[in-house]
Amino acid sequence: MITIGSTVIALDDPRLWAAAAAILVAVLLLRASARAARATEPLARHLLELDGAVRALNDGQQQLHGGITHVAEAQAAAQARVAASMESRLAEVTRAMGDSLGASAQRTAHSLGELQQRLSAIDKAQTNIEKLSGDVLGLQDILSNKQTRGAFGEIQLREIVTRALPPDAATFQTTLSNGTRADCLIHLPLPPGPIVVDAKFPLEAYEALRGAKGPAELAAAGRGMRTAIRAHIKAISEKYIIEGETAEGALMFLPSEAVYAELHANFADLVREGFAARVWIVSPTTCMATLHTLRAVLKDARMRAEAHAIRRELGLLYKDVERLSARVGNLDRHFGQAQKDIEEIRISADRAHGRARRLEAIDFTPEADLDEPTASVNITRLPGVSS
Repeated sequence: MITIGSTVIALDDPRLWAAAAAILVAVLLLRASARAARATEPLARHLLELDGAVRALNDGQQQLHGGITHVAEAQAAAQARVAASMESRLAEVTRAMGDSLGASAQRTAHSLGELQQRLSAIDKAQTNIEKLSGDVLGLQDILSNKQTRGAFGEIQLREIVTRALPPDAATFQTTLSNGTRADCLIHLPLPPGPIVVDAKFPLEAYEALRGAKGPAELAAAGRGMRTAIRAHIKAISEKYIIEGETAEGALMFLPSEAVYAELHANFADLVREGFAARVWIVSPTTCMATLHTLRAVLKDARMRAEAHAIRRELGLLYKDVERLSARVGNLDRHFGQAQKDIEEIRISADRAHGRARRLEAIDFTPEADLDEPTASVNITRLPGVSS
């Protein structure tokens, strides 16, 4: 390709070669004319040379045209191979990209599904947390008031007692002879007698103990805890242990396992003081175990109370068994007599059957003369039958 200004001319263009040839001819003609002007003798020789040059130029033009054609064909084949390779590579890249996009879409859909499930679980957990937060706030409101806190302990005590004991084994809010009202009175037989269970919840002292910072606050909170527990032990010992009416001891119910554990872990002297005052401190767990023990005591007492009735029923049962044995003996004798009668009846039936067979064997032969009033009877003697 040859570029002249803004014009592009191909090397295999015949016009290019024609113009070149014309220019060359003109140049040669000019040179020949110049030489002819100087000398006419070598004109023929120059013409021959010009003719050979033109022929050589024509041959070169043909060779150049063939080479250019071959180069163009090779270039076209190379371009075709490159285009085919590019199309194949493009198809492979497109297919790989499609597979990758499909797999990515599946993974994205799966991830979105899992994300949606997790978001649903988070929403449910958030709802539960909000509900639990409301319950905690409600519980804090309940525990912040002494009256509602006392009602909370009484309700928990009632729930435990009703689950562990029979309905008639305990009464709630019972007024004793001294005018005090017990949260729960368990009706045990004498001894030991009815035992009182009173619910106490020293929450302020426990919270002060848990929130104490430094040795001074911890010591002050410990003194407050001891004061509160001693006051509860003294009140229960004075109000709910009545000689001749209740048992010699009473139970102080703590509706919190944490307070109970703190008391036994760091205030063992208060527990011993309770034992000395015959006031036993219990938590929801230990109260349930104690009530199951009391249930066994109630069951044993009821068994002893009903022992005479059981003995009476056993005596009646023994008489019934003796009467049944006598009647079975009578029935056996009746069965023996019936069997004997059946055997005798069978013997009589066999004899009657034998006589019936003998009667069937009798031959009644009629007389020839019907006028005769008598008839002779021919009796065939049967073996074993006398005449």
